[in-house]
Order: sequence, then C-alpha cells, then structure tokens
Amino acid sequence: MNYRIVHRTDYHYAEPVDSGYNEARLLPRAVPRQLALSSSLSIDPPPSDYRERLDYFGNRVAGFSIDQPHHALSVTATSEVSIEPRSGRLDLFEGESWDASRERLMQSNDPESLLARDFALDSPLVAVQPGLASYAAGSFARGRSLLQSVHDLMERIHRDFRYDPEFTTLSTPLAQVLEHRRGVCQDFAHLAIGCIRSHGLAARYVSGYIETLPPPGKPRLVGADASHAWFSVFVPGSGWVDFDPTNNQVPETQHITVAWGRDYADVTPLKGIIFGGGMMTLKVSVDVLNLDTAVVAAPSDSAGAAAQP
Repeated sequence: MNYRIVHRTDYHYAEPVDSGYNEARLLPRAVPRQLALSSSLSIDPPPSDYRERLDYFGNRVAGFSIDQPHHALSVTATSEVSIEPRSGRLDLFEGESWDASRERLMQSNDPESLLARDFALDSPLVAVQPGLASYAAGSFARGRSLLQSVHDLMERIHRDFRYDPEFTTLSTPLAQVLEHRRGVCQDFAHLAIGCIRSHGLAARYVSGYIETLPPPGKPRLVGADASHAWFSVFVPGSGWVDFDPTNNQVPETQHITVAWGRDYADVTPLKGIIFGGGMMTLKVSVDVLNLDTAVVAAPSDSAGAAAQP
C-alpha cells in the first residue's frame, strides 16, 4: 500500500509571539515493512533556524526557531510511504510462554534485549500499579504464550472500554481511565502498556496514522483523519509486534508508523516554548490518502481531482 499523509497544525495567538522554539515528530520513520519515500515540513512564518536529528529512540525530530514577531504559526508535514504486507500469518500460539519470555528478557545480554528493558520500566505517563496488574491477570495465565496473552489483552480492552473523546485529556491519570473504562486510542495504548509492564514485560507506545474508510457510497472527507496510537510488545528472539486495541487488530498495511517511545510524552507530534502570545487556539487537520485506491477508483477526471488532498 502507498499513502500520502498531510498533517497540518495551526496556532493562532491573541497577542504577538516575540520568539519561539519547537520540536516536531511528524516525519515517518523507516521500519520493517514500511519505506519512507519522501517527507517534508512547511513552516510559516519561515524559521530562522532549522535542524533535523534522531532522538534516543531513533525517531526523526525537526527542531526550529522563529525569531520574528508573529500572531500565527502553521506547520504542515507532507509524507509518502509504502507499506508491505506481513510475510505469513502471525501465529499467536508460537513461541515460549509469557513468563519464560520475561525471564529471558531480564537475563539476556543480546543488544536488542538490553535496549528493550528500557520499555519494561515505569515512564512519565505509565506507572505500574496494582489495578493494572489485576486487570491484566485475566489475560496472562501461567504457561500461555506471550503473543496469545497480549492478543487476549487487546481484545478485552476493546470489549471492556468505550471510545469516548470527551472523557479524557492529555493529563487524565491512567487510574481514572481504568476506573471509568473509557478513553481514546492514546489511553488504550497506555493502558495496555501498563498492563504488560506490570507483568515484567517490555511494551512501547507507537504514534502514527491509520487509513480510515468512508461509509459505502460516501466520498472521503479531506482532512477528516487524525493521528492514531497503538502499542508494541517485545518478543525475545523475534523482536517487536504491534497491536491496536482501539480497533482490535494486529496492524498490517493500514497503519503508518511515525515514532515510538515509552509513552506519549516521548513522541508528542509538536511541542515547544514561546515568549508572548497570550490566549491561543489550536487546529489540527490530518489527511491520509491511499494512493493505490485513489488511482484505481477514479472513473473520470472530475472524480480524480476530487480525490486529491
């Protein structure tokens, strides 16, 4: 599958911003089965300084500063990626038990396991707590394979928790999400990560996008998509495997990875410091276009033009 992603963020300030510095994690990274074909950032007003680097987790970070007074800031990331399907079906019953995997993770000295141990520890937004261990226990029966246990946890979160974008904010404690059984994709990813870490295993937060399909007979709405979040679990000897509890699926060719870290705080799409500004309004628009479908589905010039972002 080939996709074009346009992610636009607009800030408007009541008072002039004298200067500011921002970091953007909006450019997709190259990962197994995902090839980043092209990507760019358009920034208005133009930055006085712009630099790109890789952070501790290997994510692409663009840092830029604006030294001139401004009442608005617009940042648009445009990327094209190609995603290959998984070779073979994921066997949930394959491999050792989750408790054997835990021992192997903690005792192995291979480089991948050593790096993965960072993701078994508490992080700023996900701290192990008794409630998480108790909820996770229903999936982590002794002797059950690691992948089967995590898949069962994903299914239970999807079944037990209600998607409610009005209930949580970025600062809502995970304990509150667990108590009220509602939240959004970010909350469900954090919940799963906390459950997995409560059993001594490694899990990481993944941010990116997912292709959304309009109802049958309805045109796709440009800019109606949004950022998405899911999680990965580390399988010693095999690597990382993704799970999406919001949609109850193992990601294949519809999920586009941008960044990963211990939790959302490590992968915030855009953050920074400004001097001045006063009250601020924020608008975010995301458009994920399947280039293969757009080409095949366009029966006429007018339809083809309407399909473009």
